[in-house]
Amino acid sequence: MNLFDKDNRFNIANMVTYLNITMGVMAIYFIVKGDFFTAIILAWIGGACDIADGKLARKYNLSTEFGIQLDSFADFLSFVVMPAFLLFYAVKQYAGTTGIEELILGLVFIWYIINGLRRLVEFNLKVDVGEVEKYFEGVPTPLGAILLWVLYLLTAYGVITSGYIIAILVTTIAWSLNSKLKIPHP
Repeated sequence: MNLFDKDNRFNIANMVTYLNITMGVMAIYFIVKGDFFTAIILAWIGGACDIADGKLARKYNLSTEFGIQLDSFADFLSFVVMPAFLLFYAVKQYAGTTGIEELILGLVFIWYIINGLRRLVEFNLKVDVGEVEKYFEGVPTPLGAILLWVLYLLTAYGVITSGYIIAILVTTIAWSLNSKLKIPHP
């Protein structure tokens, strides 16, 4: 198995993407167990993998359509699903949501996940036809994940104690993922 073969589904760049996926799945496991600290560490490792896989693909000429699609699936798990789980479970624990507030939050996070998936699909379609320019249109999913992480911190430290306020803020972030906001590429 050649780790530097572009046609190998397990080349070095894709292996790092698989590691990102692994970190996202493990983070969700720890979130459900209530171990937010471990989940956040795993999420940050996954984020580092997301940066590294692209650098490796470019450096060793390993970019393929498979790798692009694999990276989007990893982004969906690590930057959309996992942060939504983190914040949902954190709000339940720290703000003590129950009943209708928890139901509303659940629906808002499903809406966030749908918007994150839509954003990734739209981005891939634009990449496929060469429409991506010097900026992102809408908030990229990694930035959306960071915004949810900030909300997690504000909840964990008791700055925001209402699930309804979190729901409004998450709805705004979900909207921003597919908005016309122009965000410069780093």
